[in-house]
Amino acid sequence: MDTKILIIGACGQIGTELTAKLRATYGVDNVVASDIRKLENDVVNNGLFEVVNALDYNQIEHLIEKYKITDVYLMAALLSATAEKNPAFAWDLNMNSLFHVLNLAKAGKIKKIFWPSSIAVFGPTTPAKNTPQYTIMEPTTVYGISKQTGERWCEYYHNQYGVDVRSIRYPGLISWSTEPGGGTTDYAVDIYHKAITEGKFTSFLSENTGLPMMYMDDAIKATISIMQAPSEQIKIRSSYNLAAMSFTPKEIAAEIKKHYPNFTIDYAPDFRQKIADSWPESIDDTRAREDWGWKNDYDMENMTVEMLEMLTKNVY
Repeated sequence: MDTKILIIGACGQIGTELTAKLRATYGVDNVVASDIRKLENDVVNNGLFEVVNALDYNQIEHLIEKYKITDVYLMAALLSATAEKNPAFAWDLNMNSLFHVLNLAKAGKIKKIFWPSSIAVFGPTTPAKNTPQYTIMEPTTVYGISKQTGERWCEYYHNQYGVDVRSIRYPGLISWSTEPGGGTTDYAVDIYHKAITEGKFTSFLSENTGLPMMYMDDAIKATISIMQAPSEQIKIRSSYNLAAMSFTPKEIAAEIKKHYPNFTIDYAPDFRQKIADSWPESIDDTRAREDWGWKNDYDMENMTVEMLEMLTKNVY
C-alpha cells in the first residue's frame, strides 16, 4: 500500500520544512499539507493543501477518506511561551487534536501517527545533565504538562489498541527559514538574525543557561527516519529522547563572534528564564541511536556556519 501523508499544522516552525522534505521524499501527490489558515507560502503553493481545524474530528476524518491517508503527522500545537499566556486553549489544542488522531487510528482509518513531544516534559526535579530516557517527569509549564500527558496517551493507545504511534522529544530547534514561533529556545534562532542585521543581541535568557538544541535539518531527518523504521524497532511508545548539542547564550555568541568579530550580546532575562530553568541542560539519547539508528549531522560549529550563510543568502 502506498504511503499517503497528512500533515496537520503544516505552516508552523517544523511543519514548513517537514512538508517540503516529505514532498521531496514521497512525491507531491502523496503529501497533503493542512493548517488552520491558508497563507501565501511554499507549503500552500507547492503541493496539495487543505484548511483544517485540528480540533474538528469530522474535518480530519474527511481529509483522511478523501485522500486515502495512511500516515498522519500531527504538528499543530501551542508552544511553551505562548501556552503560558493561554493555558485553557493550549490544553484544548494540544490534547484534543491528539485524541482525534489516536481515535482515528484506533478505528482503523490510518496506519501510523507521528506526534512530537519535547524536552518540556521534564521539570526542575529531573536530573538536568545527560537526562536519561526514563527519569522523573514533573513538568511545571502548560506546554510540558500537555506533552507529558500526550506521551502517556500515546503509550496507552499503543498498548491497549495496537495504535502505531511514534514520537520524539524535540530539543530547542534552530532554523534559518522559519521565524521564531513563541518557544523558549527561540533566542537561538533570533540571535543569528540580529547578528547579521544589527550586530548586537539582547537575550531573554541569562548567559549561562544551557539547553539542548538541534538544527532543523537534523530534526526533520529524525522525524522521517523514526516513521520509516520497521515497527518492531520502535520499542518506546511514549517518546524518545533526542539530542544533538547543548549550549548557553554565551557560548553561541562566542561562536558567532568567530564570523562577526564585532558582535555583542547583553542579557535581560524575562518570564522565559523560569521555563528554561525547569528544563534539562543536556539529553541522553542512547535509545534512539540504538533502536532506530539515530545520528545527528550538525553541531554548534557547522550549524552556525550554515545559519549565517543561509540567512545572508536567502533572507538578507
